Amino acid sequence: MSESSAAGDAVARAAAAAAASTGPAGNWRKAGVVGGAIGVIAAGAAAGLAIERLTVGRGMRRRARLALDTSGPYGTLRGTPGEAVADDGTRLSYEIDDIGKPDPQTAGPRRRRLFGGKPPAPVTVVFSHGYCLSQDSWHFQRAALRGIVRTVHWDQRSHGRSARGAGQRGPGAVPVTIDQLGRDLKAVIDAAAPEGPLVLVGHSMGGMTIMALADQYPELIRDRVVGVAFVGTSSGRLGEVNYGLPVAGVNAVRRVLPGVLKALGSQAELVERGRRATADLFAGLIKRYSFSSKDVDPAVVRFAERLIESTPIDVVAEFYPAFIEHDKEQALPVFLEVPALVLAGESDLVTPSSHSESIADLLPDAELVLVPDAGHLVMLEHPEVVTDRLADLLVRVGAMPSAANVGTHGSTAPPSR
Repeated sequence: MSESSAAGDAVARAAAAAAASTGPAGNWRKAGVVGGAIGVIAAGAAAGLAIERLTVGRGMRRRARLALDTSGPYGTLRGTPGEAVADDGTRLSYEIDDIGKPDPQTAGPRRRRLFGGKPPAPVTVVFSHGYCLSQDSWHFQRAALRGIVRTVHWDQRSHGRSARGAGQRGPGAVPVTIDQLGRDLKAVIDAAAPEGPLVLVGHSMGGMTIMALADQYPELIRDRVVGVAFVGTSSGRLGEVNYGLPVAGVNAVRRVLPGVLKALGSQAELVERGRRATADLFAGLIKRYSFSSKDVDPAVVRFAERLIESTPIDVVAEFYPAFIEHDKEQALPVFLEVPALVLAGESDLVTPSSHSESIADLLPDAELVLVPDAGHLVMLEHPEVVTDRLADLLVRVGAMPSAANVGTHGSTAPPSR
């Protein structure tokens, strides 16, 4: 049986077991496993069993993880930190990478601006990450563009270095919505890039966030946005996605979902313990739902594991309903006059490439790129393709000169021996 088939069967069996289990102990035990699986599926990181993990000792696996964690620089890039405050008081962390200052030894004569004129604000590229990830998921693109164009990378509420959503805590807690994330992005733009042209780049939930921004602030798009990139995202109908599971597995997952989410929200600590106990299983699940190609650098796969594992299970649970309700097709025409890139992995099981094709249908002048042998985390799996197409968009909108030396930071495949 292939790893792919094992993945689908594993989730189907877990979901069916949860649906059939009775008694408090059984319910919580199944909630811990299935709830984690459901949340990670939606994050782009769930369902599958890595065969090699069945034959390697736990101690050896732990040592291998530590070695992988120190072998790559992934997630180590840092910029000038800042903080925005959302409309509900949530503190949102962002970082700015500014355009590099010219070397006085090699730069030409300094131009003097007469009459005290203020130089125009540069184009700012704002990167929005996906569910259960952080700003570090753009590592390769950030490394390639550093010093060439002004960029802002931010952590969505309850993710990365941002605070837990203030509106989702306490007795008056309200569900997270994609509209709220759109308002969060507006707060980050107001704080980090209050003036000048903008290019908006969003992966998965980040793309939905951009759509919500456009839906609520169309004048901002018309007045300031000069380019947009939607990467592995969707404008709606996510409740129809089957995640590559057999029909029985999908139906079982949907049947137990309401009860599991309730369990996750009220017993987060218990479920986290179950999640840690099944870390080896979820490592395989993450690989299955994040990547498609077989030769991704193991250190990159481990990096994705760390990003997803760092998201608390109650955050996974509280965000999930927002995706089922997400419907922003009506907001996309706001981008009709904006140069656009729509890119997805052909083998994305979380936001299938057909969803990107639907976005491109509504933006007929957009460049549509479907990357072969790529999954949901296409910007980590095939960074050279994503960076190349993004750089082309930035050149087209005047964000950087065509002669700029943008490194692709290559393939993530391990070096051949």
